[in-house]
Amino acid sequence: MPSRAEVVELIRNHLAEELELDPAEIGESTRFREDLAIDSLDLLALAQELEDRLGVKVPEDQAAELRTVGDVADFVVAQAV
Repeated sequence: MPSRAEVVELIRNHLAEELELDPAEIGESTRFREDLAIDSLDLLALAQELEDRLGVKVPEDQAAELRTVGDVADFVVAQAV
């Protein structure tokens, strides 16, 4: 399992590619809806990427509670324990 920092990097790179942003603009406190204006389809794509790359399933009900990049990284790391 990758480190938390590696998970954050994976999330940042995925979002930067999907949203055509500089990864440096995306930090752990970046909020999905407020800062990036992404919708539920974008979040589902991120969840699918995490499942494909790391084998971590993000149930839809839990995904709705994850509001920042750091929240997702914490969730992924917790699933690996």
